[in-house]
Amino acid sequence: MSRNLPIDRTRNIGIMAHIDAGKTTLTERVLFFTGKTHKMGEVHEGTAEMDWMVQEKERGITITAAATTCTWKNSAINIIDTPGHVDFTMEVERSLRVLDSAIAVFDGVAGVEPQSETVWRQADKYNVPRICFVNKLDRLGADYEQCIRMIKDKLYAVPLPLQIPIGAESSFTGVVDIITMKAIVWNDQSGKEFEFLEIPDDLKAKADSARDNMIEKLADCDESILEKFLEGISPTEDEIKKAIRNATINAKLYPVFCGSALKNKGIQPLLDAIVDYLPSPKDKPAVQGHDVNDYAKLITREVDDKEHFCALVFKIMTDPHVGKLSYMRVYSGTFKSGDQILNVFSGKKERIGKFLRMHANNREEIDAVYTGDIVVAVGLKTVRTGDTVTSVEYPILLEKMTFPEPVISIAMELKSKGDQDKLNQALLRLADEDPTFRSNISEETGQLIISGMGELHLDIIVDRLLREFNIPANVGKPQVTYKETITVPAVSEHVYEKQIGGKDNFGHVKISIEPSESGKGFIFKNNISPELIPKIFIDSIHAGLIDSMMSGVIAGYKMEDITVTLLKADYNELKSSELAYRIAANMALKDGVREAKPFLMEPIMKLEIVSPEEYTGDIINDLNSRRGKIENIDFKGNLKVLEALIPLSEAFGYATVVRSMSQGRATHTLQYSHYDLVPESIMNRILGKFSGLI
Repeated sequence: MSRNLPIDRTRNIGIMAHIDAGKTTLTERVLFFTGKTHKMGEVHEGTAEMDWMVQEKERGITITAAATTCTWKNSAINIIDTPGHVDFTMEVERSLRVLDSAIAVFDGVAGVEPQSETVWRQADKYNVPRICFVNKLDRLGADYEQCIRMIKDKLYAVPLPLQIPIGAESSFTGVVDIITMKAIVWNDQSGKEFEFLEIPDDLKAKADSARDNMIEKLADCDESILEKFLEGISPTEDEIKKAIRNATINAKLYPVFCGSALKNKGIQPLLDAIVDYLPSPKDKPAVQGHDVNDYAKLITREVDDKEHFCALVFKIMTDPHVGKLSYMRVYSGTFKSGDQILNVFSGKKERIGKFLRMHANNREEIDAVYTGDIVVAVGLKTVRTGDTVTSVEYPILLEKMTFPEPVISIAMELKSKGDQDKLNQALLRLADEDPTFRSNISEETGQLIISGMGELHLDIIVDRLLREFNIPANVGKPQVTYKETITVPAVSEHVYEKQIGGKDNFGHVKISIEPSESGKGFIFKNNISPELIPKIFIDSIHAGLIDSMMSGVIAGYKMEDITVTLLKADYNELKSSELAYRIAANMALKDGVREAKPFLMEPIMKLEIVSPEEYTGDIINDLNSRRGKIENIDFKGNLKVLEALIPLSEAFGYATVVRSMSQGRATHTLQYSHYDLVPESIMNRILGKFSGLI
């Protein structure tokens, strides 16, 4: 087995941005100019290669992260084009988990938008180096310098502009390269032909200032550049590029490029930057994981083909012709198709039928995979998103991926009982593909409840069930997924003593409960000495508490943000059993919650509205009537930007409302922020509806 290109010539990048910033259009241009495709797909025409789902083509948005591979200057570039809509932000999260670097795309008119901030923070979480691309500079109102200021002010990052635009809006023709101090001008519409020219006279002073600024910023990060800077010597082009690469990989600086993807301008220099400045897998630290026999012990796998094989499954898709497709990032070692693999999380061994290299939903079969590859394995039945797969003899458990809980639900009823089996299979497949999707049967109504991250998320799921899986069903209106918590401390105990099947069962549990910090979920503390009760029973108590947290005492919603401390657990050597302690703990928590003033919590959404000033008065009044809370008011050119928090229950159908109030001139973005207590009057109204009293 041998790889086509050395590992240091591999780049694993993601393309991330706010919705409609031009990610997919940029990806289409990258594929065209690298020779991967021979015709440029267009999002607005529904012909984009990377938006392959029917729903993506119809709506002109990216829903699922699509992977592809291309080559540029003797380097392999593995690309994942991620969604920009907030409802699908988990697609971005799980992609960034396995990527080495990313391109952050910004709309040259809008600048840094709410979802731009979200994906930037996600990249911060995984220490992903980034370069920035300011897109749409051909559009009316585009402002490159304003966008750079917003990167600094809103993202708290240090941008390093390496280009300045030539012309603006409809007269945008090219860029000035600050490193070579040459103008790059695109003369034909296809973008294939460009020429290097002298910098226009009216931009020379600006280019000199930008270069001085670049050298100063690099001097702060690189000692060799600093020495030359202090001596008044201009560093060479190679020295500058080396310093930029080091600063980018260490996330000290974020190089900024510009262009217009739709007009095919600025793509080739961006491709050069991917190769020159972004890290290869070899530039990243060795991957760490846990010893399967001792979770506290960490194991390291070097980024090397000669290491033991280790990969992380970050995405599952199902193909009607091939079956289950497991997207994985290979962190170390090599592996051949047909060999046996270990799913470390489940402990099960499986055989990989074949490996595929993906281009959106098109497939190319390959014989083997190598360190740094992003590929698809066919034939794995037990793996789920976040599972580690390794060679059978040398297991390692990589850090699991965490996913947020759904915030919105709808009820579905089948039109025909004969479709039940087909529905069950479809729900399992959707849950496999999307870890933020949930489904369950309501105990009160017997209806199927499906839950997701937002109205659009549920709309897509329902559309797939009706069309892709051909399941006729009646669909209800979206409902908020509430949670329950407590507001005051309480102490509770429960004794469970019962004979089952002729065997005595005894368990006695005493606990204290108190509210914990918002977003902390469930916290368990054990104050009992291990000499007083065997550990196996403590585990049973813990399991019983977790069981109880799944269903609250007010309306059966999941409980959150509660700290439980185990104060006492009597032990009877003859009668004590795991079942008894589990039931006792479950009942003790339920009893305690009833005494601790339980309350409903609702999802609060972060809302940003961009509107002409004359409509903001009506918009603010409407927000106040919806229990909205204005956080900030700012200006963006002639427009006002309102930032607010609003309960999800008050935000259904808000797009229509804000369009109506502004004669279609205002835009808004809604994304999940946190859960908070529901006002008591609103809670009583909700509970009245829940119990059927209203």
